[in-house]
Amino acid sequence: MPNDILLVEGHADPMQIGRCALVRPELAGLLYQNHLFRLRFDGVLPEFALIWLNSRYVRDYWLTHCATSSGLYTINSKLLGRAPFLVLPEDEQRRIVAAHAAFERRISGLERVREKVRVAARATLAAALQDPAHGEGVKLGTVLRESPRNGYSPKPVPGWSGLQALGLGCLTADGFSPVQLKNVPDTPLARTALLSDGDLLMSRANTRELVGLVGRFESTGRPCIYPDLMMRLRSDTDRCLTEYLELVLRSDAMRKVVTSGARGTSESMVKIGAEQVKSLRIPLPSIEQQGRIVAVQAVFTRRSKALAAQIAKLRTVQQAVVEDLLGGRASASAA
Repeated sequence: MPNDILLVEGHADPMQIGRCALVRPELAGLLYQNHLFRLRFDGVLPEFALIWLNSRYVRDYWLTHCATSSGLYTINSKLLGRAPFLVLPEDEQRRIVAAHAAFERRISGLERVREKVRVAARATLAAALQDPAHGEGVKLGTVLRESPRNGYSPKPVPGWSGLQALGLGCLTADGFSPVQLKNVPDTPLARTALLSDGDLLMSRANTRELVGLVGRFESTGRPCIYPDLMMRLRSDTDRCLTEYLELVLRSDAMRKVVTSGARGTSESMVKIGAEQVKSLRIPLPSIEQQGRIVAVQAVFTRRSKALAAQIAKLRTVQQAVVEDLLGGRASASAA
């Protein structure tokens, strides 16, 4: 129903657990999957409830209470019922909603521009990869220096130990992002999965929409390893630039091939294997042409990142303004 709130009940990425969205009128009547909770409030503006549930106060609660030994994050009914909630008079709720909405309008405008840039980038890439001059292409395995290699997943430790491990959330639709790092024991076995700047990574297990995401590792300033649920692809750069291979594997056409070929007993965890990846057929123009394709896409990437930085700055200011309006009452409620 309109104004229902949907909340993410379980996810491998801690940044996704507990995320909420308001059901728009045009979505009324649709079914929601079993990895979501449906919330309905009485005496509370749904827009205010959404702001509160997505606030850092509630997010801190989820991250503190929802981790499991499997590495997944799960919210059960008991945890949901105990989640902090701030009750305010309706006029104060409306004031906070109005302030939040003013930022949302500006952010939405920038997001629309960024989406246009991304659509243009995908279309330009698709046209470049479909050039008949590339021929039938080659199997990916023929341009790799070694077979795709899985990482290693030791148990996390509370403090800095000399080594960090990436989480699956570090591979996004836009490439690598160091948003999910864990401290792990620094052992010889762990260091067999040590990453170098520019290493190309692919997720080998995730939900169907996220499996096979790729990204080139960028140094975080600390030694990092990659987990067992990722594989590292090292190309022969005399034949295939790593940056070009990343673009090919992120292209819409290749994403369809990879996701449709993933297998698993549940849609929430499907897998791809090294042999499947090596058999993928990719277009292979000359190194010079690959460089030109990479250069064109870099222009789109810089524009997209600049817009993302603007959006992130607005989000930070929005959060500060809303928290100022909530005042100390939020901290008291979340305690």
